[in-house]
Amino acid sequence: MSARRRTDRDWRRRQLGQNFLDPALADQIVDEARLVPGELVLEIGAGGGALTRALAHRGLRVIAVEPDPEWANRLREQVSGIQVLKRDFLDVVLPRDPFRILGSLPFGRTTDILRRLLDNPAVPLTRADVIVQWEVAVKRAARPPSTMLSTAWAPWWEMHLVRRIPAARFRPVPRVDAGLLTITRRDPPLLPVAMARAYAAFVQQQWPFERHA
Repeated sequence: MSARRRTDRDWRRRQLGQNFLDPALADQIVDEARLVPGELVLEIGAGGGALTRALAHRGLRVIAVEPDPEWANRLREQVSGIQVLKRDFLDVVLPRDPFRILGSLPFGRTTDILRRLLDNPAVPLTRADVIVQWEVAVKRAARPPSTMLSTAWAPWWEMHLVRRIPAARFRPVPRVDAGLLTITRRDPPLLPVAMARAYAAFVQQQWPFERHA
């Protein structure tokens, strides 16, 4: 491989937060996610395809979202029976039908991605199984909620910390451990969906100096 190509790939890894999960652990995570054949699953940050390959053999409708064109093209060539979207997840139009989320989220963009999924409980997300930085997983799963965002999401979403994932289970190895966080829709919710915007505004008033945590 040329020095030029190594440099380009290293740059993309830094910009996109690319740390690829051990395939054996990816298969275990998919097994434990309790997916039902026929379900629609969006995978965020498919990358090298460890989770993608585990999902592809389970009779699911899989949409793998990957912004890196090199990895997206590889997935299209190597994994059959899935749809690959070569774009940033924040630019993806979310499904109108009920859907699941799986993914290893870029640590630097976790909050933006979670806000896209959870700020509006009318989005038909049913459950998300996401790998995030360990400290973020602990914070989000805290009971009672300890931050503005967690409190704003609490009437509609429950969050559980499933496991710690050592940094050594990724390639390249990140500087910190990760955590598997499961987010499930409350049924019934604690507040009507129509109250989401007003409730979020009320919560923000209680945390006047906390905007994104």
